[in-house]
Amino acid sequence: MTVNRGLAPAGPSFSACYRAPVEIAVVIPALDEAAQIAGAIASAQAPDPASKAGVDIVVVDGGSRDDTADLARAAGARVLESEPGRARQLEVGWRATTSDVVVFLHADSRLEPGWARAIRDRMEDESVAGGAFRFRFDERSPGLRGIEWGARLRARVFGLAYGDQGLFVRRRVLESIGGIPATPVMEDVDLVAAIRGQGRLALLDLPVITSARRYRTHGVLRTWGRHAVALLGWRLGVDRDRIAEWVRR
Repeated sequence: MTVNRGLAPAGPSFSACYRAPVEIAVVIPALDEAAQIAGAIASAQAPDPASKAGVDIVVVDGGSRDDTADLARAAGARVLESEPGRARQLEVGWRATTSDVVVFLHADSRLEPGWARAIRDRMEDESVAGGAFRFRFDERSPGLRGIEWGARLRARVFGLAYGDQGLFVRRRVLESIGGIPATPVMEDVDLVAAIRGQGRLALLDLPVITSARRYRTHGVLRTWGRHAVALLGWRLGVDRDRIAEWVRR
């Protein structure tokens, strides 16, 4: 009789079959987002056919003067209150969760079906510290397509993603870096730099759909120019309050 020594079985291992799914939380900072918040929550609630694991959805309201908080509760999210400021809101949000992975989603962005499975698949690689989705607008025009192309190039070549791409990060990474500093602007760029300092940044092919409202209001070139100036200032170490003034002009 031949004895098979040292060979792994052809099928999946017992441990792989019964491994607990990665727990995910989605943190959504919001301020006067009554028109957008329910859609963001609904996109995060989209069922994942491959897993029965749920998603913890937390909306952190920064003092909205409209019905944002009430609408978020009605949509099924936990709602927390915070001082205004996206960095502060993100910090409050992730601290209130216990999940293995935290997704930071803008209130005017939408996750696509299969997003949770895509994250869980990437997180099977322990070298991955976090990542982002592919950036796409909810409208189509030549100028907006150019912005989308630039975002993909920036992410692929320079490893730099923005918050409107739906950033996700392992909890242990957030704990290791001490959370998200209360900076007035560009907290997303800081977070991506921290992720890359802790491991690999995974760039998913699945898109996150983000509203083009800022580009409609201020114009494509002007909005792009603001972002470019802010990024340059960040790289040069310019004071964040000054960068915030540039961006708000």
